[in-house]
Amino acid sequence: MQLPDITSHSNVDFQSPLKWVGMEKIALPLKLAQPHVDVHLNAKADIFVSLDSDAKGIHMSRLYLLLNQLLANQSLSTKRINEFMEAVLASQKGLSKGAKLVLQFDLPQLKPALLSDNAGYNAYPVVLTITKQQSLTFNLKVDVAYSSTCPCSAALSRQLLSEAVDKQFSDEHIDKASLLSWLASEQGSIATPHSQRSYAYIDVTFSNEKLPDIGGFITVCEQAIGTPVQTAVKREDEQAFAALNAKNLLFCEDAARRLKQCFETMPSIADYQFKVEHQESLHGHNAVVHESKH
Repeated sequence: MQLPDITSHSNVDFQSPLKWVGMEKIALPLKLAQPHVDVHLNAKADIFVSLDSDAKGIHMSRLYLLLNQLLANQSLSTKRINEFMEAVLASQKGLSKGAKLVLQFDLPQLKPALLSDNAGYNAYPVVLTITKQQSLTFNLKVDVAYSSTCPCSAALSRQLLSEAVDKQFSDEHIDKASLLSWLASEQGSIATPHSQRSYAYIDVTFSNEKLPDIGGFITVCEQAIGTPVQTAVKREDEQAFAALNAKNLLFCEDAARRLKQCFETMPSIADYQFKVEHQESLHGHNAVVHESKH
């Protein structure tokens, strides 16, 4: 007995192509190659095709089956993605000219401590959008956390320390040992600059038809800003982190300019936009910059 195919044989109310039709938030286990190891990911996949014909709808079940047949538990690569996209378009022959795959997952990255032999994992929220029309296009969204110490607060703290030293040591000549002892004591903690956990919400489109090195790109962003958040630390690492923040005092504008310069010098990036957000510890509101290439 032949079952009815409403999608193929029903007439539409009025003929109009649709940009993207498909399904969202499909559970999809994946692997992603990282240095020396494949990372297992629990991704959510959105899969769409364009509806360019006068048919009532697309063959959604075919998209779902192809996800499981060609991508589930497989290592993500440019070759595999291209094969998947070609299969998706073939499954909608006569209906679709374009396909889009959106993958959402947290990417774990092993991060060594600054000085000690400790290490731990940071998880980076990632959205990877792959579009197939005449060619493959890769768009990457990733959130990167970092620390920011306010330059203004640092200057005000230094002024208070200077005034305290002047008050504590009134003689014209200061005994070095006494000064060092006082600075190392609780009395030497006159003021500390305020710092905040900060975030860069990054959205980049790549210029080539190649799966980007997501972990490598994250590292480049962290190096550009200069003060990435840490994982497992010992006291020497915490002290080194305090020194790193003092060396890289950051207004949100400073962090934004560092990222912009980084992206402008990367030939693999065709377009970008981002937001940096310093979650203020002084105020109840945040300091924010929005920037884009165009």
